[in-house]
Amino acid sequence: MSKPAFLAADWPVADNIIAGTTQRPGGASTGVYAGFNIGAHVGDDPQSVADNRRQLRNLVDLPNEPNWLQQVHGSVVVTAPCTAAEPAADACIATSPGTVCAVLTADCLPVLFASADGQAVAAAHAGWRGLSAGILEATVEAFECSPHELIAWLGPAISQSAFEVGDEVREQFVAQDAGAAAAFAANVAGRWQADLYSLARLRLKHCGVTRIFGGDCCTFAQSDEYFSYRRDGQCGRMASLIFRRE
Repeated sequence: MSKPAFLAADWPVADNIIAGTTQRPGGASTGVYAGFNIGAHVGDDPQSVADNRRQLRNLVDLPNEPNWLQQVHGSVVVTAPCTAAEPAADACIATSPGTVCAVLTADCLPVLFASADGQAVAAAHAGWRGLSAGILEATVEAFECSPHELIAWLGPAISQSAFEVGDEVREQFVAQDAGAAAAFAANVAGRWQADLYSLARLRLKHCGVTRIFGGDCCTFAQSDEYFSYRRDGQCGRMASLIFRRE
C-alpha cells in the first residue's frame, strides 16, 4: 500500500493555517473506489473508509476528527464544531483552534477560506447548483471580518474543457449575473462548456473577496490524482479541509 497523497493549498495565509485536498494515490480502498477514498456515503467498504480516514488523521496530523457534512448542493453554512453529526449543509466555518472544517468532492469545487489574521477558517462545497444557490456568498457572510480581509483557495474540480452543461444551467447563471456568460463556451454539440473556477471567482469578487488562489487542476483529466464522478460514475471522494493550530 503506497502512502496517501495530500495537495497542500498554495496561498499566503497565516502560518498556523493547515489546508489542502487529499488526492487519489494510496489508501486502502479497492475496485471502483481504488485509492484514498474519504467518502463514507458512496458504497465503499466501511472498514476501508475508516482506515483511509485514520490515515488522513496521521497524514495531516489532525487535532480532531473533521466536521463532516451531509452535502445537499444548497447554501446552508454551519458553525463548527457541529452540534449534530453530519448536518445537512454545504459549508462550515470555525473560529476555535483545532476545529477541522471539511467538504468532500469528486468534480464539484471545494473552496477554502481563511481570514487574514488566521482567526477564522471555512470550507465550502460548490458544485454548479451550490454556486447558483449562493453557497459562496453565504460562507463569506458567515465571517465576522470584512470580505476584503478574506483569502480563498479554489481546490481541485472539473475543468471547463470536461464540464458540459445544457442551456438551463447557463440561463440560470446569466439570469443572476449577465457577466457569467463569459464562463460558458459553446461546443459543437450545441451545448456549453462551463467554467466552475471562473464562476466562483466572479461570485467571490462580487462579494468583495479579491485574494483568490488555486483553480488550476482538473479532476476529470487527472485520473491518476483525483476521483471524478463525471468520468467514472461510481467512485471515491477527496476531502478538502482546513483548520488552525494553537
